Amino acid sequence: MKNPFKNLLTLFLTISSLSLSAQHSSQQSIEGRWDITITKGDKKIPSWLEVNHSGLKYLNGRFVGGGGSARPISRVYFKDNKMSFAIPPQWDREEKDLTVEAELKEGKLIGTMNQPNGEIVNWVGVKAPKLMKLNEPSWGKPTAIFNGKNLDGWQIIGREDRPAAGENQWIVENGVMKSPKSGANIRTTKIFNDFKLHVEFRVPEGSNSGVYLRGRYEAQITDSYGKEPSSSELGGIYGFIQPLELPAKKPGEWQSYDITLVGRVVTVALNGKTIIHKDEIPGITGGAIDSNESEAGPIMFQGDHGPIEFRNITIATAK
Repeated sequence: MKNPFKNLLTLFLTISSLSLSAQHSSQQSIEGRWDITITKGDKKIPSWLEVNHSGLKYLNGRFVGGGGSARPISRVYFKDNKMSFAIPPQWDREEKDLTVEAELKEGKLIGTMNQPNGEIVNWVGVKAPKLMKLNEPSWGKPTAIFNGKNLDGWQIIGREDRPAAGENQWIVENGVMKSPKSGANIRTTKIFNDFKLHVEFRVPEGSNSGVYLRGRYEAQITDSYGKEPSSSELGGIYGFIQPLELPAKKPGEWQSYDITLVGRVVTVALNGKTIIHKDEIPGITGGAIDSNESEAGPIMFQGDHGPIEFRNITIATAK
């Protein structure tokens, strides 16, 4: 004689399994990385979101706003194509959480962000490209992108989230590109896909700058002598990748970066030592020029965080 309770149990487990499978299938439509554009009046501000599966039925993730580093999201809610999450403020003076809501429509996330200061802005997210390269590129000859005489080939660029950082403070003296005080960022007029970049820099005590690869991924520059490796210190890809070691020199001494970027895979040498080897950059970092990761972009230097100097800037591009 068949056991009716056994049959009921089997049916219950089957239904539960199908329910979890359907739920996970629904979640998969939102899992992954999203390149976001925030609209604030007539300004477009880049942002980034990653949503990951966690355990049987929950979602978590990471978020990058117009400024600051990647921040963890403990739980992302997603049901009936509606998504929401909240995270505490980072550099905002207010104490209110950032709350984010969106609806998944035709492969895009369309929603609003209620910022810690109470301002509500609209945003749209599209799936980020993988940028996978199957073969190692061959490289052309390095060419100078700074002539050591003037700022030809470079242009001043402000930040949408920092209107005051629009003043041109950049000058050239004795073959050195200098930002003697906080002001605007500066970028190349040319844009690049995959490249090998060499740049020498000198950072004063307590100052802060960065090299933005394609204008989107910041290789951090800080006065980090004697500090432990960190994604927010010299040699790190800001908020994402921590270097293996930190061979920083004392402030006021010339230092060098040799950075290779292929797709979203980066190798970084600081002062001749490889500190990041073929690591993946997940997404844009705070202060990026845009979130259009599939496009070529400039080399940009940060000038809104304190004095900084650069020299001997060359680039080799993939053939």
